[in-house]
Amino acid sequence: MTPTGRPAAATARPGAPRRGRVRTGIRRGVPLPLLLPALLGLAFLLLPLLALVVRAPWSTLPDQLTSTEVWQALRLSLLCATSATLVSLVLGVPLAWLLARTDFPGRGLVRALVTLPLVLPPVVGGVALLLALGRNGVIGQWLDSWFGVTLPFTTAGVVVAEAFVAMPFLVISVEGTLRAADPRFEEAATTLGASRFTAFRRVTLPLIAPGVAAGAVLAWARALGEFGATITFAGNFPGRTQTMPLSVYLAMQSNPEAAIALSLVLLAVSIAVLAGLRDRWMTAS
Repeated sequence: MTPTGRPAAATARPGAPRRGRVRTGIRRGVPLPLLLPALLGLAFLLLPLLALVVRAPWSTLPDQLTSTEVWQALRLSLLCATSATLVSLVLGVPLAWLLARTDFPGRGLVRALVTLPLVLPPVVGGVALLLALGRNGVIGQWLDSWFGVTLPFTTAGVVVAEAFVAMPFLVISVEGTLRAADPRFEEAATTLGASRFTAFRRVTLPLIAPGVAAGAVLAWARALGEFGATITFAGNFPGRTQTMPLSVYLAMQSNPEAAIALSLVLLAVSIAVLAGLRDRWMTAS
């Protein structure tokens, strides 16, 4: 009702948009120069995946997935990807906190170096790991002579290679979540006598838990599909370093049906990860 006693709808000007309504529609007309490339791009991305599903050996798929070689590669992949994710959590979360909550000279350069494995060719990453942690590497020679630890061509080497390429995904996700979180809660905890670590553990970490979970899932999926750094740094030994992507590459030469079966497993895992995260990783970054 208006002050004159008349209904508000009666006093509105004809054709004027009503208050409280938000026009969310878009124009129906799509320019042809934009529509055709968009459809071609969609087909370019989807047709290979559809071909994988269509040409899959569905009748022999259970036998392929239960074979000794496939099960061995699957078990090793899950073990190494999970271990690499744990390493990324232990090292990546504090690194993300350092980038988001502290100010130090060269922080932009450090952030660029942290995200470098995202764009670095995985094979180059494997070569870099080999030069750093190999038996004659910058650090690896001391690990070998002092502790007798040799990482290349071992299962531990697979974990190191996967963590190297997967950790930046977790760091980006957690850093974005930390920047979105209100730092005043952490400051309030410190004024009440809590140490910085206690405030992080009891206040900040529960606030950023969704971002940490999203980053961990992304890191796990990336580690599961790692190929280049793994084969360069850890080799391709069945039962020891041959993960699922490496097994796919090897099976394509002798048993294409097994390669397709393993590819379907990796495709299903990727779809499940994206469906579970939805757009959380976008908002976190």
